[in-house]
Amino acid sequence: MRPKAAGILWPVCLVALALVVPPCTLQAQVAESGATNPQASNPGPATGAAAVPSSPRAAAVPVTPAPKVVEIVEGHLELDGLIRLRVDHLAEWSKTNDPRKLVPYINGRAIRGNTPDEIEPARGFLSYHLELTPANREIWTDLLGAPTSLSHPVTLSVGLEEESHSSFDTDFGLANRVPLTVISSWYGVIAVILTLVTMFLLLWLARKTNLIRETGPTPAGGKLRPYNLGRTQMAFWFFLIYVSYLGIWLVTGSLDTITASLLALMGISAGTALSEALIDSGKDDANAAKLQDLSAEKQALEQSLPTLQTQADGMSVRTNLAPEELANRDSLNRQIQDCRTRLSQLNLQIQTLTPTAASGVTRGFLLDLLADSSGYSFHRFQIFAWTILLGIMFISSVYNDLTMPEFSATLLGLMGLSSGTYIGFKFPEQK
Repeated sequence: MRPKAAGILWPVCLVALALVVPPCTLQAQVAESGATNPQASNPGPATGAAAVPSSPRAAAVPVTPAPKVVEIVEGHLELDGLIRLRVDHLAEWSKTNDPRKLVPYINGRAIRGNTPDEIEPARGFLSYHLELTPANREIWTDLLGAPTSLSHPVTLSVGLEEESHSSFDTDFGLANRVPLTVISSWYGVIAVILTLVTMFLLLWLARKTNLIRETGPTPAGGKLRPYNLGRTQMAFWFFLIYVSYLGIWLVTGSLDTITASLLALMGISAGTALSEALIDSGKDDANAAKLQDLSAEKQALEQSLPTLQTQADGMSVRTNLAPEELANRDSLNRQIQDCRTRLSQLNLQIQTLTPTAASGVTRGFLLDLLADSSGYSFHRFQIFAWTILLGIMFISSVYNDLTMPEFSATLLGLMGLSSGTYIGFKFPEQK
């Protein structure tokens, strides 16, 4: 009886299990069995079975097209110039972003503070006035400094000013760079002509006139006086500052470029030349006064000497002289001897004070600057060497950084010390 009862209960248990277990569990079991048995999972096309539609996916989010710089509509790339760019898909981008924060990107660097002057999102236009500001001075210096030509190629795009954002795609990348004008050709030609004319006039006047030479009477024979170290230093700094100011203005448009330390350096140079002129003028006046006194004394001796000589000769021809007459004769002879001795001394002093034809004539540029009447002098060489060194530093700063250098107080003090030493040694110098 038990086997039969078991046979009856087994189908009943299966039916109850099918009713209790959820269909999804059965489907999972079937899927698992299908994964285990490939043949069971791919039974082939069912005959007469209707196709079951798949579940619909989530709707796709629309993608905004990326903006791209495609054209320079107007103007060209130049500091203090106007330029208009066309950006594809600017209108779509502007719906979720602020186009007023877009700045130019040149060679991948944002020109900070240079926001658009005019925005036309519908047409994709952005207009800029490229300006030099404290925020972007360093970038413009890197772009325009140390120029080798009037322009050089750069990449161009626009983008948000913040560092966390990158620039837009552009047609003006590495394969199609655009020229960045360093100096406008017309202004460059005018500046070169002006510089050359100034340099020519300065050199011509320095060589042919007494512009930077010693003061005093012009030597005979059409010769020129020696070059003056202080005046030459003044001319050196004048020309460097003049050309540098012109060059910085041409590139950046800045007018207020002369620094306080540069004014101090010019003051040291002017003070050196002025002190030297005062010392030389004082020496000239003192020598002239002394020469005048010596000449007057010589003239008086030369006038009195014949009278004394006549009296002495008259007493010498007499044979019988009283003791008083003998004493007078001896006194006259001593006076004559003293007069002749003094005349010899006066002639020597007058010869020393009287400038010779060679003493007031140039001996050559370097020899005039570095040597006095006693030969080459270290105090002259010192100020000459420091002037050349600071001049090289000055030119390097202007060429690379487009700014006048800011010399430290220590360096200015060193230059002043050299000038003071030179002025101090000017007092014992003989002209």
